[in-house]
Amino acid sequence: MEPTSVSQVRDGLAATGYLVDDELATVAFLALRLPRPLLLEGEPGTGKTALAEALAQSLEVPLIRLQCYEGIDASQALYDWDFPRQVLHLRALEAAGEVDAAGAEASLYDERFLLARPVLAALRASPAVLLVDEVDRADDEFEAFLLEVLSTYQVTIPELGTVRATTPPIVVLTSNRTRELHDALKRRCLYHWLDHPDAEREMAILRSRAPEVGATLARQVVEVAQLLRASHDLVKAPGVAETLDWARALQRLGSSELDLDTAARTLGALVKHREDTARVRQALDRVLGAP
Repeated sequence: MEPTSVSQVRDGLAATGYLVDDELATVAFLALRLPRPLLLEGEPGTGKTALAEALAQSLEVPLIRLQCYEGIDASQALYDWDFPRQVLHLRALEAAGEVDAAGAEASLYDERFLLARPVLAALRASPAVLLVDEVDRADDEFEAFLLEVLSTYQVTIPELGTVRATTPPIVVLTSNRTRELHDALKRRCLYHWLDHPDAEREMAILRSRAPEVGATLARQVVEVAQLLRASHDLVKAPGVAETLDWARALQRLGSSELDLDTAARTLGALVKHREDTARVRQALDRVLGAP
């Protein structure tokens, strides 16, 4: 059921374990009701992808993900033809003695040989959540393609015709801001900058997503993560996902409180760069407040 209020969106996301503030709940509500694509920018690990997953779960619709990367083009987002099956089909026609060239060619471009990629799949599955993840990794041409699709919610397959979404998909685009996106794409979307949560919200997220972690350990893990982000000395500050991983790892080792030895041995769950691991190991005494 489509939410009718901001509080409904907030409560629906909270039921999946994703906690949002009023600002994010409002922009998500508007993205659903206008409807408009939602562009989320922010540092890696701030929960951009997780928001799309939580929206799909709360609305009980499919989540279709398009992972962007350098060199991706429209065909990899839209559709392709199943070439091996087409070849087998031709051989079957030849074996049956059906060699009419025009008819054989026409039969190759049948619906059964069509491979729907994420954008086409989302248009046909409507309603659905289409997650365009890390759009900043794609190039300008792919941005232009996305802009066209998001303006009309339809695509044309020359051999089959035009496919229109009965209900426009809920589109969430994420960007880690490795490059600046074009203004044309930004203007088409509602925009929200997603930052790392403050200590209170991160604690609430941890308690919601990892209730098995004790209160004392959870508080200490959050304090360390917040201090590491504030230091600005790391190659990659830990995100909420890393905080959750670290808390769960410590809990699995039987820790009820954070100690230097266990913290040092489990840093692989929190930091992902060799330089960061060395820096945090050297600073553990200070970070944990050891005398």
